[in-house]
Amino acid sequence: MTKSVRRLSVTAAAVAVAGAGFALLSGPAGIDLAVQTGTSTMEVTLAAALIAGAVSALAGWGLLALLERVTGRALLIWTLIASGFLLLSLLLGPTGGVSGAAKLGLAALHLAVGAVVIPGLRWSAR
Repeated sequence: MTKSVRRLSVTAAAVAVAGAGFALLSGPAGIDLAVQTGTSTMEVTLAAALIAGAVSALAGWGLLALLERVTGRALLIWTLIASGFLLLSLLLGPTGGVSGAAKLGLAALHLAVGAVVIPGLRWSAR
């Protein structure tokens, strides 16, 4: 399996996890995944969850590929940056949830995608 195929599979897995997580949280768990943006409320949709999963995986892929070209310590540097972005996304994204359940659900989605992307792209670099 080539590096590109491994990274594409990680991206697909991130999208699948985002979609499955959204479906479980908004379906059986009954959580209204919505965030407060200023004076309005924005519903988090399945499409938004899928796009966010894809964008985060593709951004991670792009950064890792760039670092692999310019440094011999790409994997270490990338892991630190990716972990920092996951932490930042947890601090900025879910905190806007309209309820405690929404905040926890959104945090779970962020963590689930991060749990696929970070180890998955590390695996793809080997």
